[in-house]
Amino acid sequence: MVLLFFALWLIFNGRVTVEIVVLGIILSCVIYLFGVKFMDFSPKKELRYLRLMPRAIRYLVILLWEILKANFAVIRIILTPGREPSPLLCHFRVPLKTESARMILANSITLTPGTITVQMDGDEYVVHCLDKSFREGIEDSVFVHMLMEMEAMV
Repeated sequence: MVLLFFALWLIFNGRVTVEIVVLGIILSCVIYLFGVKFMDFSPKKELRYLRLMPRAIRYLVILLWEILKANFAVIRIILTPGREPSPLLCHFRVPLKTESARMILANSITLTPGTITVQMDGDEYVVHCLDKSFREGIEDSVFVHMLMEMEAMV
């Protein structure tokens, strides 16, 4: 985290001099120590998050791919003559344990075109789907499996 603070310091300054580098190192260390002391941050948590980083990047790539696929599915529904969407509300539960993983899943569903998370109550979700075909496999999606893997690592 100190390196991230220092890199941001250098980027925001726009130039590199001895004074800027020394002051950046000092400020980065002070900000890091402040986070450790007052914001419930620790080097152990930082290492845990670093271990999760490859899986989080993979999750984002798959999310972007699913958004792209869903865009084409919605366009196909809209542009197909005579095809009327058949919207529905679906209720399902997921075995995610942490509130943050549940929130990430709800946001991922909402970001994907054609689906909106209407309500989330614990592990139960209510999702509006633009078409019946979007309902298939939503409670057992790749998002759920990846979030369960990430929960197991934390």
